[in-house]
Amino acid sequence: MSPRKPNMESSIYFGTDGWWHGRVTMGVKNDGSPDRRHRRAKTETEIKRKVRELERQRDEGRATKAGRAPTVAKWMETYLTDIASLKLKPRSLDDYWSKTRNDIIPGVGQHRIDKLQAEHLERMYRAMLDAGHAPSHVVKVHRILSRALKIAHRRRMVSENVATLVDPPSVDETEANPFTQEEAKAFLEAAAKRPTLMRWIVGVGMGFRQGETLGLRWPYVDLEEDMFRPEWQLQRLTWRHGCGEAHACGARLHRFEPCPPGCTTHKGYKRGCPKPCAKTCTSHASACPQRKGGGLVFTRPKTKKSRNAVPIPPVFIPFLHEHKARQEAMRAAAGELWQEYDVVFSRPDGRPLDPRADYDEFKELLTEAGIDDRRLYDGSRHTAGTILNELGVDMPTIMEILRHTQISQTRRYVKGRSHLSKDAMRRMGEFFVPAPPKPDPGPTETRTETVDTRAARARQRRRIR
Repeated sequence: MSPRKPNMESSIYFGTDGWWHGRVTMGVKNDGSPDRRHRRAKTETEIKRKVRELERQRDEGRATKAGRAPTVAKWMETYLTDIASLKLKPRSLDDYWSKTRNDIIPGVGQHRIDKLQAEHLERMYRAMLDAGHAPSHVVKVHRILSRALKIAHRRRMVSENVATLVDPPSVDETEANPFTQEEAKAFLEAAAKRPTLMRWIVGVGMGFRQGETLGLRWPYVDLEEDMFRPEWQLQRLTWRHGCGEAHACGARLHRFEPCPPGCTTHKGYKRGCPKPCAKTCTSHASACPQRKGGGLVFTRPKTKKSRNAVPIPPVFIPFLHEHKARQEAMRAAAGELWQEYDVVFSRPDGRPLDPRADYDEFKELLTEAGIDDRRLYDGSRHTAGTILNELGVDMPTIMEILRHTQISQTRRYVKGRSHLSKDAMRRMGEFFVPAPPKPDPGPTETRTETVDTRAARARQRRRIR
């Protein structure tokens, strides 16, 4: 009779099926029963190698948990629902869900997370680029998936985060295209013909983000100290189902077949026909009778630094008082139809301005001012940072005005101007290369008698005697 093996010692034996088998004790399962892992191989040498590998993972604390690992699709759902939702802002969480549904699940969703390979991710990224997605979009998908796999690795659900083995596509940073000083003045002259002039003064002249500008409310405007406090921002969030059956709730809106060529139903859609629904689609929450958490919502800015108070230029104060008086007149004209939100920039019925309408107005003002097309960020935040730099304001001060957490971020917002570079190099050249000497004009004739004449010296001698 062979002696009993000590606890945690592995066993290797040759089975009647012609295979070598190895069993390794890894610990205990969640229910308290022993966690014995099984490996098999054709040769004794191979089974010993596999057993040693399992033992090494156990001793180093890298062994995966017992049980079948979930698929990528199932893990992403768990990660976004139970983990990421506790930390991410609502808008960021919506973006994570969108890229998970549209890119990650169709690409690698059916793989088990412990069987996922770097080659699977590389093929998915290549397919996304071939489909016309921008490299920046692929990089965002890579970061979302890498973060989810990092949590799975931390919880020992996988032995390695394979996303760290993949190099995502290189992204060329989008070059800022801010207004010049002349363009900024032309833009505001065009905006002066509209009742939203003050909104564009704040956006272009102070570098506020669109959400911060539209979410600015009167209780956070200190006209005595001339300060804006951007404590809130206005964002459009995705609706969520409030019912218990999300798939059944949207039954009448599900579309499982793609639109036919020349579709007229979605001809007004800027992004073309929407994609067909998945078989288990839980979207269409905007039509749910018990919908919640969506629409235009006041949310906190992303960072604490974004809520710092910003001084109002004194020249803006008269415009601000005039704007407030005009809003009081609108409130009186609306009467009972007025909806009180205390926003600085409102519609005629008191509701906040719609960000989509605000964006469309920005494009209209570009056309009226004769300025070429550009992003809203270029015409507001980038413009403010660049003009402040041209006026001689140092980078730390610009960082405080734009409320950035790092000065490297501020430098990306400030674009150098060619005329300033030329002037700087002119002064550099004058410093290193002295100016050519002026030509000697030679002797000049004078008609006035100097004091050092012979007669003057004679008079001086007579005075001394």
